[in-house]
Amino acid sequence: MPEFTYVAREASGQKVTGVLEAASRREVLTQLANRSLYPVSVEATGGAEPRVRLRRVPAQLLAATYSQLSDLLRNGVPLLRALEILRRQSSNRVLRDLLLEVYRRVEDGASLGDAMARYEPVFGEMAVSMIRAGGEGGFLEESLARVAEFTSIQEDLRKRTLGAMAYPAVLAVFGVLVVMLLMIFFVPRFEPLFENLRQRNELPWVTEFLLASSTYLQRWSPVVFGGIFGGLWLFRRWLNTDRGKWWRDRLKLSLPVAGKIFCNLAVARFCRVLGTLLRNGVPIVRALEIASQATGNRLLGEAVQKATENITAGQTLAEPLARSGRFPLTVVEMIAVAEQSNTLDSVLLDIADTLEKNTWRQLDLAVRLLEPAMLMLLAAMVLMLVIALLYPVLKMSSTIG
Repeated sequence: MPEFTYVAREASGQKVTGVLEAASRREVLTQLANRSLYPVSVEATGGAEPRVRLRRVPAQLLAATYSQLSDLLRNGVPLLRALEILRRQSSNRVLRDLLLEVYRRVEDGASLGDAMARYEPVFGEMAVSMIRAGGEGGFLEESLARVAEFTSIQEDLRKRTLGAMAYPAVLAVFGVLVVMLLMIFFVPRFEPLFENLRQRNELPWVTEFLLASSTYLQRWSPVVFGGIFGGLWLFRRWLNTDRGKWWRDRLKLSLPVAGKIFCNLAVARFCRVLGTLLRNGVPIVRALEIASQATGNRLLGEAVQKATENITAGQTLAEPLARSGRFPLTVVEMIAVAEQSNTLDSVLLDIADTLEKNTWRQLDLAVRLLEPAMLMLLAAMVLMLVIALLYPVLKMSSTIG
């Protein structure tokens, strides 16, 4: 049975803390009332595990759920009733189970944001933070609508990026497979032809290297391919660790062309979330805490968190962002001017729109240049292989002639 830690007060006002075992938060409140204690806070301990498996739910389905929940609340439907309606009409089993768990936690007295926080890997850190802020600030319907919009936009960005990279990726995989097949099955047939040149020590080093590589792949191809796939699997698991995520985010920002694109998209998300929260009356410190989680990049998130500390000390937002070196100078200057004119929320939303438009133009251009680059690389690999095989043949024919 789950355990709950509680803080309560006696009738005399004395503070009392303790731990209770109960099936739900509501049962804990009942037990405290029976003891003539007035609860201050009741929190589930780490021993209470989620009762559903945390599996991925399609982003567009989550966006539709947020939007429908916002519409139901805006039209006066109580939160519990709205969650029950969405649960019954959902065709996705995972989402249906999640909504049931959220319903139970809200029924036990938790806020919607706190109930969803238990399943943050599915709903997302940014969504949970914004919904929690909306509940605290009294604009839950608006925050749900904004989360639906952000979730839909991010999914569209992801699909557009994957679609743009699909053709270059197929070219790369196809090129590697073609070269590997040639090395394993085609190149070894030439080795007997070059035996005389090898004995006279006249075989070019390129051909010698090609034949040695082919022999190695022929003998050890299962080990090589197993090592490649095993290494990729271990590398992917390492990327899911805190250190791996930090390294991946740093690599994204340091790439020659793609780094600027990744940075601009992250800054655009930060500006859009922060501008929306400020427009809805969320205090700037709390808004910065939520927006730092929406960047999608740990390095930028750390820069925003440091800026939050400086804001608490009475400084402006633009100064710490400029010192971090992670934000474009034009963005920092626009934020500085907006702070002076007290139009930070609208300027941030304008920055987000501009950055997204410019970044997508850059991404389209980069992908168009990547496609011929991949074709040229594939052609160069095949050309080197052909030269390494034909040069000795031409040398042998000239010797015979």
